[in-house]
Order: sequence, then structure tokens, then C-alpha cells
Amino acid sequence: MKRCDWGESELFLEYHDTEWGVPVFDDQKHFEFLVLESAQAGLSWATILKKRENYRKAYDNFDPKKVARYGELKKTKLLANAGIIRNRLKIEASITNAQNFLEIQKEFGSFSDYI
Repeated sequence: MKRCDWGESELFLEYHDTEWGVPVFDDQKHFEFLVLESAQAGLSWATILKKRENYRKAYDNFDPKKVARYGELKKTKLLANAGIIRNRLKIEASITNAQNFLEIQKEFGSFSDYI
């Protein structure tokens, strides 16, 4: 298989071979990417991929219904979690994005249909 030049580590190679350029129709996977891409702003994608499993645990397996209800206690826990990017604005954005994600699902039937 011909690979892109940026796949220099096993983590990148797995991502490249199984996810890069693959259409996504699953809403939970869309939400996962929304959270991860938002966390990535200003950082490398490698940094985020290395922390992906930590994000999965910290963000309730990227369940937008749960994330949309996160309050101050959960925000404090996330800010203390060294396994994710501890940036208050990015954490708050993930919660707001979850709330908006649910509104889009309600209006369009699914986020995938909206996209």
C-alpha cells in the first residue's frame, strides 16, 4: 500500500490505514473527532492521537449526551487530568459543542445527515 509521507510512527500508520480519508456516518465517531479536532487547535495531531485513549476515558467514550451535561465538578476533574489537554477554553468548547451537537441531531435526525 502506498502511504502518505506523514505516517512516520506506528500510531500514525494505524490512523492512516484505518481512518484517514474513510467516510464517517456514525454520530458518536463524528463527536469524537469534533472533540479531538478542537483539542488539537494549535497543537500537532500526533499529540492528540497519543492522548486519544485518555480522552475516550475522560469524555465518557465521547457520549455527547453525557458531555452536554458536564458541570463545574467535571470541568475541574478534566482540568486536573494530565492525560488530556488541560485548557479551560477547549474543555468548555467541548461541552458547548456537545449541546449544539444534540440540537443538530434533534433537528436533522443525526449529525451525519446534517453533514
